[in-house]
Amino acid sequence: MARTFDLGLQDVHVLVTGASGGIGLATAKLFLALESEFSSSQLLSAQAELTSESAVESLFSIAQGHFGLPVQVLVVNHGIWPTQDKAIWEMELEQWNHTIDVNLNASFLVCKHFLKCLARDEVKDEEKMDANIIFVGSSAGRFGEKGHADYAASKSAMMHGLTLTLKNEIVQIAPRGRVNCVAPGWVLTPLAEEALRDPNVVYRALATSVTFNLSFLPFP
Repeated sequence: MARTFDLGLQDVHVLVTGASGGIGLATAKLFLALESEFSSSQLLSAQAELTSESAVESLFSIAQGHFGLPVQVLVVNHGIWPTQDKAIWEMELEQWNHTIDVNLNASFLVCKHFLKCLARDEVKDEEKMDANIIFVGSSAGRFGEKGHADYAASKSAMMHGLTLTLKNEIVQIAPRGRVNCVAPGWVLTPLAEEALRDPNVVYRALATSVTFNLSFLPFP
């Protein structure tokens, strides 16, 4: 018999970046599945150039205007992974800057305006109760990735410096606010599809993966 869980997310305003496919789309679908009743009015699809501060500011304004309350949960999922392997001595500064801009600078901007909106005087204390930032990092940010120093560095900065700093700052606005980061390994998404056609890449991915059987854990 399937188990259902009440995670307290009914009527909570969630914004997922990079939700057009892959992990972001799956995350958005999961949040919607947790709603006891769902209608199209509970979903807003919006496009924004996240490396542009004015566009990010506009995105949060549009989202709040649509739902009538500020974003309470932010899933920072967007990112790019240049597919061609390039050692750092072969990498152009343009590629490095672009990856850092999309993966790290844009993450800074969405977090900045998420917290800035929550900090407004008109936001009620109860609307801040669910304040939460979830970063989608990568195992590359922990272990590095040959041929992709730009991607690994951007994810490492997010997973360590940004996450650990913001978990101390969010509580200044929302006393119960949380900041967490997940760091998945290789996932078959459109971003990784081309690379995973290479059996050597698949072998390396599986050779560094650990699986657990959690079926024995008790559930309430």
